[in-house]
Amino acid sequence: MSSSETHSLVPLRLVRVVVRETSSQQWIFLEEDNGSEEPRGFPIVIGSGEATEIHRVVNDIPSERPMTHQLTLSAIHALGSRLLGVDIVDLRANTFYAQLRLTPPNGSDPGGADEILVDARPSDALALALRAGARIRIAESVMEQVRTDQAQDVLPDDAPLEGDASSAGFALPGEGPGEAAGGDLGKEPDEEPGEDPDEL
Repeated sequence: MSSSETHSLVPLRLVRVVVRETSSQQWIFLEEDNGSEEPRGFPIVIGSGEATEIHRVVNDIPSERPMTHQLTLSAIHALGSRLLGVDIVDLRANTFYAQLRLTPPNGSDPGGADEILVDARPSDALALALRAGARIRIAESVMEQVRTDQAQDVLPDDAPLEGDASSAGFALPGEGPGEAAGGDLGKEPDEEPGEDPDEL
């Protein structure tokens, strides 16, 4: 996978979380966050675990013990690093590919060439970035493939709304989350279709 530095990256924000209790596939809706009067947006299908974590962050719901994404973020901090952001950099065979951008242990210039890039599923990366308050972006080339400029109208009007980022007062600092979906569903690498997707 190529470095995120080789891509033109678009900042995004989370606008909606939809949870269907009868399905293992949940939806989030994202749109570009650059002040455009007609922002491009898209839905993404994610797994129930990631949707639950995003719901916790958006609604500021504490958990009694660290859950998976909380534990991962705590481990990053304990090792002397921090999460700078998440970039969605590629789309292959209806599957999205992301990178975590980390500082090296105990320092360095956040904009330096020695950032650590770690491959990640976009759903996990998004959940981590939302909890860390880190910016999330998507490659312009991927955005153009997945954009649906009426992203919030993809699901039926009676679809259950589990969390609304704007109404909950949730906002990412500077730049926001990115991933994608819409159209036929794909599958996660090395998993069966429909198990835990980051899909188009």
